[in-house]
Amino acid sequence: MSVVAAAPRVRLDAVAITILVALCALWGLQQVAIKVAVANGLPPVLQAGLRSLVAALCVLGWIAAREGRGAVAALASRDTLLPGLLLAALFALEFLVLFPGLSLTTASRGVVFLYTAPFFTALGAHLLLPAERMRPRQAAGLTIAFAGVAATFAEGLLAGGGSLRGDLMCLAGGAMWGVSTVVVKASPALARAPSSKLLFLQLAGSAPPLLLGAWALGERLHVADVAPVAWAGLFYQTVIVAFISYLAWFRLVLIYPAGRVAGFTFLTPLFGILAGSLLLGEHASPALLVGLVAIATGMRLVNSRG
Repeated sequence: MSVVAAAPRVRLDAVAITILVALCALWGLQQVAIKVAVANGLPPVLQAGLRSLVAALCVLGWIAAREGRGAVAALASRDTLLPGLLLAALFALEFLVLFPGLSLTTASRGVVFLYTAPFFTALGAHLLLPAERMRPRQAAGLTIAFAGVAATFAEGLLAGGGSLRGDLMCLAGGAMWGVSTVVVKASPALARAPSSKLLFLQLAGSAPPLLLGAWALGERLHVADVAPVAWAGLFYQTVIVAFISYLAWFRLVLIYPAGRVAGFTFLTPLFGILAGSLLLGEHASPALLVGLVAIATGMRLVNSRG
């Protein structure tokens, strides 16, 4: 993405904080949109494939409008082909397990497990990237976060608030997300690539396997059976989240310190739990909230410099 140069800023200002909180609210609501769409006629994996396909077309149009056909042609450069395919495969796997997983557990639990992604990023970076080895304080944070995940699993099994299969699938989605971040960090070609190109590679590359996966699972689109609220949910996921919000996020990362920006993502599960409670009538147990606090606290330590 060829972006008009903006002077990097050391601190987050009021505008940035407002936008970040709004983005976290949008992302927290996404799990509810997925569940509502599934319940109203849009099969989960097919829904994920349509989301990737339409969002990829939106990003492609945005790049063409801003930068012209030359920028579009550059999306297929050789240096990013192989790592881009790996990135797309991980992105497809993330949603191949996440969307069906949300059908088996609550949106509140799903968003908590999905946003363990920084846990897997930190662990993968520690194992594979010598420059990002964790110090004792960060290792302690990883241990606390893992304890939070384990506590949340145990609470769900004991209270019956979710299913082991659904929880594991959402956790696997978080793992795929975290590993994809490590792939970007480990690949010089991807690390240098414009953020819009990374987004396009993930969306465009994941659409075919997701749509094929939906077909293999027997999912079919029967338009007459899809309620308007399901189409609204798909529009929300595709245009609002996968297109507009992700581009806004990448823009903030370019201007403000990445660590400070990333720290706000821990608000997303809170918004997800709130949305699940208000819109789906889900019960957010004290144990779930304790697990969330442990995960967030641990990951804050992981992201610290000490």
